[in-house]
Amino acid sequence: MTDDAYLLVHEDREYLLEPGAEFGTDLGVIEVPDDVEAGDTVETHLGTGFEVRELRGPDLFDHLERTGAPMMPRDVGLVMGHTGAAGGDRVLDAGTGTGILAVYLGRAGADVTTYEADPEFAEVARENVATAGVEARVEVRAGDLTEELDALAAGEPFDVLTLDTGDAPAVVERAPDLLVGGGFVAVYSPFVEGTRDAERAAREAGLDAIETVETIQREMDFSERGSRPSTAGVGHTGYLLFARAPESAFGRCTASTPTG
Repeated sequence: MTDDAYLLVHEDREYLLEPGAEFGTDLGVIEVPDDVEAGDTVETHLGTGFEVRELRGPDLFDHLERTGAPMMPRDVGLVMGHTGAAGGDRVLDAGTGTGILAVYLGRAGADVTTYEADPEFAEVARENVATAGVEARVEVRAGDLTEELDALAAGEPFDVLTLDTGDAPAVVERAPDLLVGGGFVAVYSPFVEGTRDAERAAREAGLDAIETVETIQREMDFSERGSRPSTAGVGHTGYLLFARAPESAFGRCTASTPTG
């Protein structure tokens, strides 16, 4: 939930607007009150009513400003499901892009430090993080994560490492230094070659429970003749690699030894 922006909806029209905004449409000018709340109805000057809704994750995917191809909700769901990222976790992320994954993690209650190599993309991501209302949980840093690995490894460990960058294998190699024992790694790549390199790095780093999946999703078509998967598109988005840091990672996991 956020006080920074709302979704205004009329039939198939959706507009992401902040309190106090004025926005012109062919249905009339929308003037959003400063004290607007979810559940209100805002009428245009021509009398068309727009329902005010709080933003949900899919709304953010649809309406946040984009700087490239963001991770699809299906892939975000797999990352969160396979890593168990939740409230109280510390997440190290690279390849911020639009910030979709970082926003989802922040809305789940995780504290996220995310790196974006392009300063202009990083600034857009900061604006998106603010729109999503998670700026207190998500810190967007402009820079190359691989140049910060030594400093990060010397600090407090992370619970989850998520990567959507071409140099992901170089970061995966350092995963045992960055994560708590049993912490998770998730690597997204649109290309199988990048996933193969990340898998090799995970094995060489001694990570456990390595698993690689291709994400494919097909819509269903229903008609009087019958039901079948849609023939439109192949439904492929990319590849995801998951792994876990060994319990001995960086000496983080320290089980007490009983004494006689």
